[in-house]
Amino acid sequence: MGIVDDLQRARVAFERRDWATAYETLTTADAEAAGGAGLGADELMTLGMAAFLLGDMDACIRALQRGYRQRIDSGEVLGAVRFAYWLARVHIGRGEGAVGSGWAARAERLLADHPGDVVERGYLLIYDFFRCLERGNFAGALAVGEEIVSVGRRHGDADLVAQGLVCKGRMLIYSGHVPEGLAALDEAMVGVAAGELSTVFAGTVYCAMIEGCQEVLDFERVSTWTAALTRWCDTQPDLVPFTGQCAVHRGQILRLHAAYPEALAEFEEACRRYAALGSTTAAGLAMGERGDVLRIRGDYAAAEASYDEAARYGYEAQPGRALLLVARGRVPAAVSAVRRLLAETMDPVHRSRLLAGAVEVLLAGDEVRDAEEVAIQLSAISESFGCAGLRASAAYCQALVALAAEDPQRALPAARAAAQLWGELRAPYEVARAKVLVGRAVRLLGDEDSATAELTAACRTFAELGAVPARFEVERLIGRATTGGLTGRELEVLKLVAAGNSNTEIARRLVLSDKTVARHLTNIFTKLAVPSRTAAAAYARDHDLL
Repeated sequence: MGIVDDLQRARVAFERRDWATAYETLTTADAEAAGGAGLGADELMTLGMAAFLLGDMDACIRALQRGYRQRIDSGEVLGAVRFAYWLARVHIGRGEGAVGSGWAARAERLLADHPGDVVERGYLLIYDFFRCLERGNFAGALAVGEEIVSVGRRHGDADLVAQGLVCKGRMLIYSGHVPEGLAALDEAMVGVAAGELSTVFAGTVYCAMIEGCQEVLDFERVSTWTAALTRWCDTQPDLVPFTGQCAVHRGQILRLHAAYPEALAEFEEACRRYAALGSTTAAGLAMGERGDVLRIRGDYAAAEASYDEAARYGYEAQPGRALLLVARGRVPAAVSAVRRLLAETMDPVHRSRLLAGAVEVLLAGDEVRDAEEVAIQLSAISESFGCAGLRASAAYCQALVALAAEDPQRALPAARAAAQLWGELRAPYEVARAKVLVGRAVRLLGDEDSATAELTAACRTFAELGAVPARFEVERLIGRATTGGLTGRELEVLKLVAAGNSNTEIARRLVLSDKTVARHLTNIFTKLAVPSRTAAAAYARDHDLL
């Protein structure tokens, strides 16, 4: 097979999104043409994009650098600008900001002396957008996003139009104009759904859309587009970029639906894929999400380790870490962290993600007045944004604050509204938490039978989900003096586990075999519905079994 046939085969493979075949065929053609000039600039761009989509960023950069040099040597300035744009994007994407900024500056210098309205100017505006964003200039970033859309439409460039709509939509959301921002993101997705976008831009739009919806707790859109992204990734078995984001988003939906083991698996897969690309900040998000699930399940040591790992990647997992501090009895430290976060987080989107957790932390610290003020802020934001997840969260916080003020008449309708909204989102853990508030409210109103029914239903859900701390809390509210059905021998084993003894040490002290101790532990985990030795020890402490 000759070089011409190889190039044709590579083009066909690239068009059908068979990235591995395209890359291998072009690499072979390049080697066969080594006696001459090698691949031309167009083929080098295709080779670079195939390498990018396979996750081989070093090979991608090598191909793009060669293509750039060819365009410069032949005096094709606009072609060189295109290569410089992609070199900037790839370097920035893998955390080499200084190198990426250098390539962006070179592209802008090349274009400075080029007359006329050319589409390449629109691509370089993308870097202007991110510069505005870094400076916190949301108004300027919004204006740049609108200009990108305008350039794309003038030149009939679907990639650029979609990118501009994403920039515009995210800035509208950050400015508090959430319905308008979501409408812009929906419009960007039209190009994706119609197959008008190149693969890299389609993946970018998918992830930006889902991330934007996740930030405002628009779980309906998140679920819809995460399913679509998963199908899109599945059609490209060799694809590496975007698959980490896809795993994170799947994990977030699984967490919402309380499928915790599956969610943890997705977050761990996302970390693995991000590590392959050298994307540390995104890996930090995955580790933070993982920590939240572990905290809900009562595995506090593992949750703290996950939050620490997120911080190492440059991601602050809040308010999850503050809620973990409360769970471990370090309430003053949690309150201080929340006050700092509220003081430095002013835009409504990022603030909305903190407020519900802040209410819980402030109430734990008996800061009822401040908690009520934060709950009012969350309610106002939820009404402005109109997203069901935020409205559910706001209703829950209203009920919490009302109960802290011993106002069951105000708490009960808010708690019932939270339970209904979370139920519509198929979020069983959150529904059960709202039921706890319903139970507390009707108890204050003197209806003990209804309170017991609500609390018992919530307790059953928490046990089924393995949400150990929430289950312990409800058992205390019910007044259930329980040993979880443990036998006397199992209680002895549990006490020794809580004291930090290993299986072998327990076997020696109780004159048992290691195998028998392991069997007792299995029974303990099953009866208490706990996932680990740490959670079992927590149960023992919280139920005065020590």
